[in-house]
Amino acid sequence: MALFSVLQTTFLLASLSLRTYQTEVWSEPLPWAPESLKVSINSTRQCLHLQWSVHNLAYHQELKMVFQIEISRIKTSNVIWVEDYSTTVKWNQVLHWSWESKLPLECAKHFLRMRSAVDDAKTPEQRFWSNWSSWEEVDEVLEEPKDFSCETQDLTTLNCTWDPGRDTGLLKQLSQSYTLFESFSGKKILCKHKSWCSWQVAPESQETYNFTLTAENNLRKRSVYLLFNLTHRVHPKAPFNVLFKNVSATNATMTWKVHTIGNYYTLLCQVDLYGEGKVTQHNISVRVDGEHLFGGLEPDTQYMAQVRCANANRFWKWSEWTCQNFTTAEAAPSEAPDVWRNVKSAQGDCVVTLFWKPLLKLQANGKILFYNIVIENLDRSSISKLLSIPAPANGTEVILDQCLYQIHVTANNSVGTSPASVIIVSGDPGNTEVEEERVKGTEDGFSLSWKPQPRNVTGYIVDWCDHPRDPLCDLQWKNLGPNTTSTVVSSGAFRPGVRYNFRIYGISTERVPYLLEKKTGYSQELAPSDNPQVVMSNLTSHSFTLSWKDYSTESQPSFIQGYHVYLKSKAGQCHSGWEKAVLSDDAVCCKYKIDNPKQKTFVVENLQPESFYEFLVTPYTSVGEGPHGAFTKVTTPDEYSPILIRIILPMVFCILLITIICYLKSQWMKEKCYPDIPDPYKSSVLSLIKSKENPRLTIMNIKDCVPDSIEVLNKQEGTRKSLTETESTKPTYLYLLPTETSYSGPEPCICFENFTYNQAASDSASCGHVPVPPKAPPSQLGLLTSPENLLKSLEKNYMNSLGEIPAGETSLNYVSQLASPMSGDKSSLPTNPPEPALCSEYKMQMAIPLGLASAPSSGSSSFSSITLLDEGEHYH
Repeated sequence: MALFSVLQTTFLLASLSLRTYQTEVWSEPLPWAPESLKVSINSTRQCLHLQWSVHNLAYHQELKMVFQIEISRIKTSNVIWVEDYSTTVKWNQVLHWSWESKLPLECAKHFLRMRSAVDDAKTPEQRFWSNWSSWEEVDEVLEEPKDFSCETQDLTTLNCTWDPGRDTGLLKQLSQSYTLFESFSGKKILCKHKSWCSWQVAPESQETYNFTLTAENNLRKRSVYLLFNLTHRVHPKAPFNVLFKNVSATNATMTWKVHTIGNYYTLLCQVDLYGEGKVTQHNISVRVDGEHLFGGLEPDTQYMAQVRCANANRFWKWSEWTCQNFTTAEAAPSEAPDVWRNVKSAQGDCVVTLFWKPLLKLQANGKILFYNIVIENLDRSSISKLLSIPAPANGTEVILDQCLYQIHVTANNSVGTSPASVIIVSGDPGNTEVEEERVKGTEDGFSLSWKPQPRNVTGYIVDWCDHPRDPLCDLQWKNLGPNTTSTVVSSGAFRPGVRYNFRIYGISTERVPYLLEKKTGYSQELAPSDNPQVVMSNLTSHSFTLSWKDYSTESQPSFIQGYHVYLKSKAGQCHSGWEKAVLSDDAVCCKYKIDNPKQKTFVVENLQPESFYEFLVTPYTSVGEGPHGAFTKVTTPDEYSPILIRIILPMVFCILLITIICYLKSQWMKEKCYPDIPDPYKSSVLSLIKSKENPRLTIMNIKDCVPDSIEVLNKQEGTRKSLTETESTKPTYLYLLPTETSYSGPEPCICFENFTYNQAASDSASCGHVPVPPKAPPSQLGLLTSPENLLKSLEKNYMNSLGEIPAGETSLNYVSQLASPMSGDKSSLPTNPPEPALCSEYKMQMAIPLGLASAPSSGSSSFSSITLLDEGEHYH
């Protein structure tokens, strides 16, 4: 029995522990409980629409779940619908469920809640329900009117308004209606509109009203109440007929009218003035007409004035605004233009570019029409110049000499002229060389500072270009006081990667600006976007030179600190001063660092002959270096190529020069070395032959010529001797003179050698004359034959004689002969021939062998003689 009691007690404790554990498990919230419940109503379909989501799902996780939904009507305990909705839930998914009501939703309140459970084989341990969500109330019953109010504008009509609330969505015959009931008078009216209604004030001057507004439909009725005094609900109409008069540059008068409210009511009117971003407010008491004077206005400025009124005795509401615009008249400009200059020297003159900033609207007091510039020569005060520059120009350029000038600049509108801005310009541009200092910009601009000046200054000016890469520059400047030694220059035009140059000037008491300091910097430095264009020169077998002198460091997006020279080679060895570097493409090369940004040449040395190299030059800055683009390829020559080139090039040049000279002088060379042989068919002597038998004869035969002399050339070769071996070896001249009975005197002729026809042997370069003893009589030398027979003999034996005479012994030499200038008988031979005189024309030409000249002829010849002249008598 005791054992049974122990066992029973143990079982009860175990059951209690299990039940407690189950209770704790069921009380724990489910990790995937429904959240973010939203309920909406579709009155047309009479549906409740529910949407919710399940949180704590992993990314792309899908889980099959069951959702249990309960719906109650009128109260939460009256559950009318329970449904289990199963679906697969995804991460970040919004779930939807709808329920259609058989009873109109406008008839009663509805309540909704839900819970969930996991119904997925992947998570069997989670198969239990979560806790219920809180109840969501849905009420679609008629709403009572809101914001019910009544007021009057003229004490004769009350206007009552309200907010009808959400539309019930019922059919027209079932929709709500509104009635207005006044309890003191007992009157009741049906309102024609859902949001407002009009009520006529009683003529017996009733002041207190108690209204009841009732809204009802076939399902429900709602009412609201309002009690008020009529004089406390006066809402005046808006003023009208607003006008402005006596409008000047600084003053204007505004007038308006109001609607009357009884005989004893005073209105309080509020007048507001808007202009130049400011608002001024004024209050005026008005019965019928209102008027107000505005003073202290700005010239040439547009203003907007508005007015509204309310009950002055018992304020209820302001009337609506009535607005009107007006513009004040112009006035003369009140401020002098802000003027600055840029001075340059050009060909002994001073080129001054004047700049001025447009006046602000409050300074211009009207539309600026033009600017007057008066240039006064301080060295010669009588000389001045006036320029008129039409607006909206903001600068001009003038050319001055080296004198001192004072320039006045004024702005002009239709009313008058502004005060003058004065600046002094001297022949010295004032751009003295000062050391340029680097500054670093920020997002707020450039912070500049300078040393205070020991002498008196009236102020400082800092100028710069907003667009330094633009030729027009867009010069800007900033005026600072004499006690200022620092400023921050900011501009919306500043861009990263653009260098800006600042100049700081001091203005002396004489109004002469002088340069103090220069600053330069970037608002933000960027890495270089391009590399220099490198030119390679002086290529040898062991070195070459790189230069990039055209690379401008001023236009780079950051300050250039130096250059990196990269060199690739097959050997991959880096010499002293170089270091190994790994490029972005994992290529290994040698790198040399140039620390001086002004150095733009570099000699690559210690190279191998006939080797392939690649190089790249890139700038580096504080924010990085230039791009690692394409490398330039180069191959070094062998060691002997330069020597061969120095030898071959002069030779080629000389040969080419000689060839050109020979080509240009070819005609001269031909005439001197190998002249052309004249064509016998084109000889001019043919024109002298008058053939009666054949007038078309063009070839001159030997028989057609009557020879006057024959030149015989002798040449000794070996043991052979000429016929005149005992005489001199000079050529012998034979004079063949025809003899006639009518010969009256000597007719000598001059003999000329013709070297063109000289066919002498190689060692007979000149022809001589065979001397004849002076005492020899003509009869002893005569060759008695007629000219005709001699010609025939010559023609017959010419070819035979050429064959019989050994080669080289005898040569033929043509001799040109001239006819005698004297007339007479040629048949007689004088015993003492006189000195030959000049002949006037060629007679004929002939050549005979020496043998023929020496052989005697027959006695029947009519040719008188052949004469050999001695040395004292030979002629050319």
